[in-house]
Amino acid sequence: MEDELEPRTQIQGRILLLTICAAGIGGTFQFGYNLSIINAPTSHIQEFTNETWQARTGEPLPDHLVLLMWSLIVSLYPLGGLFGALLAGPLAITLGRKKSLLVNNIFVVSAAILFGFSRKAGSFEMIMLGRLLVGVNAGVSMNIQPMYLGESAPKELRGAVAMSSGIFTALGIVMGQVVGLRELLGGPQAWPLLLASCLVPGALQLASLPLLPESPRYLLIDCGDTEACLAALRRLRGSGDLAGELEELEEERAACQGCRARRPWELFQHRALRRQVTSLVVLGSAMELCGNDSVYAYASSVFRKAGVPEAKIQYAIIGTGSCELLTAVVSCVVIERVGRRVLLIGGYSLMTCWGSIFTVALCLQSSFPWTLYLAMACIFAFILSFGIGPAGVTGILATELFDQMARPAACMVCGALMWIMLFLVGLGFPFIMEALSHFLYVPFLGVCVCGAIYTGLFLPETKGKTFQEISEELHRLNFPRRAQGPTWRSLEVIQSTEL
Repeated sequence: MEDELEPRTQIQGRILLLTICAAGIGGTFQFGYNLSIINAPTSHIQEFTNETWQARTGEPLPDHLVLLMWSLIVSLYPLGGLFGALLAGPLAITLGRKKSLLVNNIFVVSAAILFGFSRKAGSFEMIMLGRLLVGVNAGVSMNIQPMYLGESAPKELRGAVAMSSGIFTALGIVMGQVVGLRELLGGPQAWPLLLASCLVPGALQLASLPLLPESPRYLLIDCGDTEACLAALRRLRGSGDLAGELEELEEERAACQGCRARRPWELFQHRALRRQVTSLVVLGSAMELCGNDSVYAYASSVFRKAGVPEAKIQYAIIGTGSCELLTAVVSCVVIERVGRRVLLIGGYSLMTCWGSIFTVALCLQSSFPWTLYLAMACIFAFILSFGIGPAGVTGILATELFDQMARPAACMVCGALMWIMLFLVGLGFPFIMEALSHFLYVPFLGVCVCGAIYTGLFLPETKGKTFQEISEELHRLNFPRRAQGPTWRSLEVIQSTEL
């Protein structure tokens, strides 16, 4: 009997792994990939923009306008991400988690066509529109993918499965850096193919994800389809005893009966969601304001000052992305052992430590040349620390802290917040660097300290708990003097899928 169960368990493990890979390759992988590939063809796209303008008007663009056009191309990505984050909630409710990820590839296909033919058409506007569309794709996938995987995984693996979103983000960053090498697609003639290569992971998702099950939680609670839910559970868990998990789903379904999906602004109005919303806003903002992106931006200049040859800097940059990928994998393995809070506190504390040393090293570089190598080491250590906790754990907060009726709206709020902060950091970082010089990281240190303190004092541990147990604990925290009860009870009697 045990010999028969072992192959069955292996098969079901493969199905869960395939679900993770199919969701990730066209999901957060696209976010990381499109975030990093735009760096390699910077000068080529600027030259193309100038040549196109000159061909149309007979005069070249002034340097400041070339820079402005390039800034627009880059900043349209987070703007599209904001639109995508606002679109993710309604899509997740009306189409379901899996179908939303599939439909989301429409934006990638359209963007790839625009990128691929932009040079032949002599239109830099096509690049701008393409960047907006891949941003929309990233905004949708970054919210729906953790929701889909978190609802599909068993509770003892939920954190590790949801953390895979961070792994695919880091993998996308590294792959974008590799494909953007001058020896591959980073040359002056191949940049349209480089930008259009986002079509490949999208095609892989379109080919694989339809073969895998929808979220069992969505099928039962939102659609009321018990048979489809049971079929999805059997594919994901095998033909073993599903009575306990099905009972938990039925209890949550009964508690949600007569409730409707919450709208984003309603999350801020209900006291029953106060702790959850505060945690989402504080830690979601801290992840983008902690300075990780600024360290990436400062890395090339530090490597250059440290004497790394110009031709080799691109390989050193790949090393920074590989650091985040390594720690994302490690944190995925250990999250169910050490818990979410430990990873977040440890990550932010280590970032504070390395950021302080980094600042000191920059200040002393004129007196002690060897401190540049210390600064290089701090860059790698800082990115490793970011990958340990904040990079992955923050993304699963919306999935674990909110119930089925509030989860889509929470993902919308989290996504919109992330993209707005990403846009503001990208916009303000050059001015911070100019104003503070070697002390540019001091404001980010304060954010890291606040992130660690808030996690230690206010964030509950969700390791190994069902969604209902998490909700009941949060209810006790929000109403310490009242009787216990689930947070999702409501007097409204409206369809749960109403927008």
